[in-house]
Amino acid sequence: MESRPASGQRWYLAHTLPHQESRAQVALELQGFCNFLPRRPKTIRHARRLRTVNSPIFPGYIFVALDLDRDRWRSVNGTRGVSSLVMAHERPLPVPAGVVETLIRSSDPSGQLRLVENIELGQPVRLVAGPFAQTFGVLARLSSKERVEVLLNIMSGAIRINVDRDWIEPAS
Repeated sequence: MESRPASGQRWYLAHTLPHQESRAQVALELQGFCNFLPRRPKTIRHARRLRTVNSPIFPGYIFVALDLDRDRWRSVNGTRGVSSLVMAHERPLPVPAGVVETLIRSSDPSGQLRLVENIELGQPVRLVAGPFAQTFGVLARLSSKERVEVLLNIMSGAIRINVDRDWIEPAS
């Protein structure tokens, strides 16, 4: 859910049960809590098959907007899929102002993060999804707003591939 927190609310971090981020998101929405689960495409290889899924950027965590003086925030700890709010001195610890807001601005309506807005030609990149996931290359061309061309160095030769812009990230 990508709605903005109401006046007086701050963003807090909830620790989820293993692989239960989506379940926690749905359960929090059903209780009326504004929440945000940033995601990115990730390719999973299993039994010689490739599958691209929207995976949480921060596995095991979800952001929840709360007004501690108004909301029944303790009920978040009993929500299906949630382990507990991240606490300090018996109270939930707020996320620094601006962090979640920046993540929301960098995401599409489904919560998928788009961090590669300011990439440049010739920049080293890493593929995060698709059959060449975890491969490094060089950004060769910006084909369109959604597609890019990456030059991969594979088996002593250079290959150009066209991929979704969301499938790359700057190489560190």
